[in-house]
Amino acid sequence: MRHVALGLVVLLLYGCGAETATTAASGAAIKKQEIIQGQKRQDETRQRVERSMSQTQERAEKDSER
Repeated sequence: MRHVALGLVVLLLYGCGAETATTAASGAAIKKQEIIQGQKRQDETRQRVERSMSQTQERAEKDSER
């Protein structure tokens, strides 16, 4: 009987470890997606800034020609 109880305790503890590992893996996947989305936003923002700077430069050049 003790062996059966010990086996159940071991299984329960193993189950908790598996759940923890699954939770950690899910958390890591979510963080990876957040990083990817952040990089995309950063790239989009950089492109907008570069376009804005280019337009400002073009306007300045046109104004200086007048």
